[in-house]
Amino acid sequence: MTIRFKFTKTALLALEPPAPGKRLTVYDTEVPKLAVRVTPAGARTFYVVKFVDANAAWVKLGAFPGMTVEQARGEAQKILGEFATGANPAAARRAIREEPTFAKLFELFLAGKMKRDGSPLSEKTKRDYRDTLRLYLEPIRARKLSHITRADVKAIHTKATKKSAAQADKAVAIVSAVFTFAADHEHFDGASPASRIQKNPAPSRDRFAQANELPHLLAAIAESPLCDYFLLSLLTGARRSNVQAMAWRDIDLDAGIWRIGMTKNGTPQNVPLSPEAITTLQARKRAAGASPFVFPGSGKTGHLVEPKKAWATILRRASVRRLLDLLQTAGKLTEDERQRADRLLIEAPTTAEKRYRAVADALEIDPADYDMTDLRIHDLRRTLGSWQAKTGASLAIIGKSLNHKTHQATAIYARLDLDPVRQSVETATRAMLEAAGVTQPADVVKLSKRSPKKN
Repeated sequence: MTIRFKFTKTALLALEPPAPGKRLTVYDTEVPKLAVRVTPAGARTFYVVKFVDANAAWVKLGAFPGMTVEQARGEAQKILGEFATGANPAAARRAIREEPTFAKLFELFLAGKMKRDGSPLSEKTKRDYRDTLRLYLEPIRARKLSHITRADVKAIHTKATKKSAAQADKAVAIVSAVFTFAADHEHFDGASPASRIQKNPAPSRDRFAQANELPHLLAAIAESPLCDYFLLSLLTGARRSNVQAMAWRDIDLDAGIWRIGMTKNGTPQNVPLSPEAITTLQARKRAAGASPFVFPGSGKTGHLVEPKKAWATILRRASVRRLLDLLQTAGKLTEDERQRADRLLIEAPTTAEKRYRAVADALEIDPADYDMTDLRIHDLRRTLGSWQAKTGASLAIIGKSLNHKTHQATAIYARLDLDPVRQSVETATRAMLEAAGVTQPADVVKLSKRSPKKN
């Protein structure tokens, strides 16, 4: 007797294994040719059972519950479609067997994917993508592409969102990119399981250095071994990676121009250099060694790679100084105590931070009144743009100076020359320095208390 019922996970798990030497076969009522064969050991395997020329052809799909009922039904429909076109069972089995796994396609994607400018993915990007695979995409790593469902990807997105909304969206974007690559290169012709998955709302970020923060920020930058790096990041508004890779061959100090050959949005950029930026670069040039980079490094790239630790120290010192100012103004610190606090901040910033934050907590001082540790390196770029807006620059000028790229604004930016951009940058720079208490443009070079050296 043929046993038929609607396959569900619960129903299939409830099947009793047959006696030794026997096999139990049951059929789905949703897809009548879909069967599950149960062995005496309890193993359950999906098959498509199709009669061809009076002979039963058994096409193995996968083991349950590794393959879900939903996946098995989808695969069964594909196999039955193959039969309908006259394909033989061996060809159908071979098609399933030869289909690549997500992990295999992922590596082919990393090796063959090209960016918009035609260049391959960087090694840093490849490492970043592999980290995402390891951290979030493990559930689909070993699966055949046709065995990955939208429900699988949605489950990954939901779970990853609990840890990081941005990383969850990134994981789905990588899955989508891999399936698009597979379709473009004819490795797979099915639908992408990453389509129509709702992304997390993008958090709005408009943080930049305020007027009352700039004095403490610039003072802390002046004490950093990477003083010039952070100062030029602020004065040019360029992206972090571009400043790190800044090369002398791309800088025309006489014309006050820094040419970036390729930016993140796939276009070159001419960055106008303010007098303060030129002064800083001239000082580094006089002390430069044989390195072709403005900020040399000892790693494989030859230039500065990771400034996050130095930035964290800058923010710690800037925040504590703001707090010390508050405490002193409130009469909670004597002049001698302030001097000792300043020395401790230079020698052991972490210790100073812990000590005086505890004092602030005891006095119920709101951290929002002094804490600057939420500033990011990228916010230096946003700071320049914000101060340009404060000093009356148009959105088109700001977009041109920061190399923003939108479909609506591209045509406008293309018609702008560098003169109004330069004027806007210089006006914003003067306003920032005035807010920081640096009244003379030439005083900017006094921020650097150390000689340029390899970073």
